[in-house]
Amino acid sequence: MCARKAEGPSSDEPLEELPEDVEAFIDHFLGTMCDPSRRQILALLAAPAVEHERPVEMRSGEIARALGLAHATVSGHLRQLARTGLLGSRRSGNEVYYSVRNHLLVRAFHDLVEALYKEHQERFKGKQESPESDRSA
Repeated sequence: MCARKAEGPSSDEPLEELPEDVEAFIDHFLGTMCDPSRRQILALLAAPAVEHERPVEMRSGEIARALGLAHATVSGHLRQLARTGLLGSRRSGNEVYYSVRNHLLVRAFHDLVEALYKEHQERFKGKQESPESDRSA
């Protein structure tokens, strides 16, 4: 279960439990984001839209081609991302266009990934030696 800190200045204060429905939402969101393909789709759609500052919109086939994934695979991932509330879609004739729906959550997730990357770099900096150097010891 996730917990959050109670309000206050000290980091030694006890953690406060979150309501069950919030816990379930957090677990579903993080579970959805565990898949590298879904993270790639989100990164592709969250890229800044240079032209006319419009949100990036893409069809599932375009996303599949851009990432080198099967169309059926991408369709399944898009459904999961939409259920989490990260993506929205709009229909234009027979075409369905997908775009980021919740930029706040996307930014927060991007910040989390960036923090995890930095933590990984700090923890494992210098510890990654080549297998040959291990053999000579």
